[in-house]
Amino acid sequence: MDNIREKVKLFFVKYNLLTGEFPILVAFSGGYDSMCLLDAVSNLTDNIIAIHLNHNWRGEESDREELNCKEFCSAKNIRFYSEKLSSGVKKTETAAREARYEFFRRCAQKYNSRAVLTAHNANDNAETLIYRIAKGTGLKGLCGISAVRDIYYRPLLDIKRDEIEEYCMSHNLSPNSDSSNENTDYKRNLIRKNILPLMAKITPAALDMINSLSNNAKLDNEIIEEYLKTLVEPYSAANFLNYSRALQTRLIYELFDKNGIEPDRGKIERAVNFVHENKVSKSGKTLSVSEKFFLFANCSEIKFIEKIPPSEIEIAVTQDGEYNTPEGIFYIEKCTSKPAGFPPDSCREAYADLSGYSGLTLRTRLDGDIIKPLGAGGSQKLKKYLNEKKVPPYKKDKLLFLASGKEILWAPGLGISENIKVVTNPTHMLKFDIKEN
Repeated sequence: MDNIREKVKLFFVKYNLLTGEFPILVAFSGGYDSMCLLDAVSNLTDNIIAIHLNHNWRGEESDREELNCKEFCSAKNIRFYSEKLSSGVKKTETAAREARYEFFRRCAQKYNSRAVLTAHNANDNAETLIYRIAKGTGLKGLCGISAVRDIYYRPLLDIKRDEIEEYCMSHNLSPNSDSSNENTDYKRNLIRKNILPLMAKITPAALDMINSLSNNAKLDNEIIEEYLKTLVEPYSAANFLNYSRALQTRLIYELFDKNGIEPDRGKIERAVNFVHENKVSKSGKTLSVSEKFFLFANCSEIKFIEKIPPSEIEIAVTQDGEYNTPEGIFYIEKCTSKPAGFPPDSCREAYADLSGYSGLTLRTRLDGDIIKPLGAGGSQKLKKYLNEKKVPPYKKDKLLFLASGKEILWAPGLGISENIKVVTNPTHMLKFDIKEN
């Protein structure tokens, strides 16, 4: 069916993908959909690379599929690249999807490409809508799969699966047959094999009607998207809390969507409630929303932050000069004259009297750390000090401190210890230039 080749060509023209300025990457599992797509694209341009991720779920079967993909590309003179997942990756639909898209991003960077083609089709879109409805979606969820999103392009999105199978037969293609597609324990397979056929008994045009719902939702959603663009700083807490509950819900949905998290009604409601619960908190709190992200909210802002394991940094400060760290550059210089003025605590500069101190380190916090805040009569735990300074929880493990043993002498941007305050002349000038993310 050359109709598919023509549609793919029109898609390439519409999105200006035939410039030759960068290679086109085609996600290639070797199944019917991706083989159809790769074959059609290979008739448009030679500047393509087939990228294959071996999920390593089915042992020898997965390896045979990878080999079939490689041999197909060799016969077609198409560049081929593959990777194999570790056996330790969770065997779930969510984990597999995240691994695939991480692989796609790596490949795009490796080959300096701005376009990754995936073979999602009209059936996939209908299955996605059914799945989202079952999970409790909103209007944007009903829009289904996007034809273009970031670096991802989907030329087959308007083409049905039976058309794709006919294309493969008429062009003598031999796609892989993934045995896991028969396993209805996977929700997508359950929808494809059981639910869609039942809906077709209600109306033979069920697939078309579901996709029509998707298209209608996209039109209505465009109106909402235009309105959202008019909002100024919608994720400042003050603005957010003044909006209606409906608009708050949609804005939280946007955060989920932009960060690639499949939202459902329960998650959205929990997130909105979480923002309200922390509307007066200065330091804020975090809510786990996925394996990769927290939602952070305080009285000032609402945002997603990536879950990064705490870094443990400890650098011996043995002489004057500069010290490079993952968080920034620390400077320590001798100083013999009294400055005209002292920087405020909020600055990442300080004058200090370090006489009597040795064994200095620049490090992240440790259990048992103490500090004697400037002007305080006694010492307190660093944990309490950071809470009083309203430091957000997700920032605490990234902060670096100048320490001597368990005693914190300087917390850049927060304050110095009473024990190193300058009475006559400072011995050192301290500075920390933080790396802005």
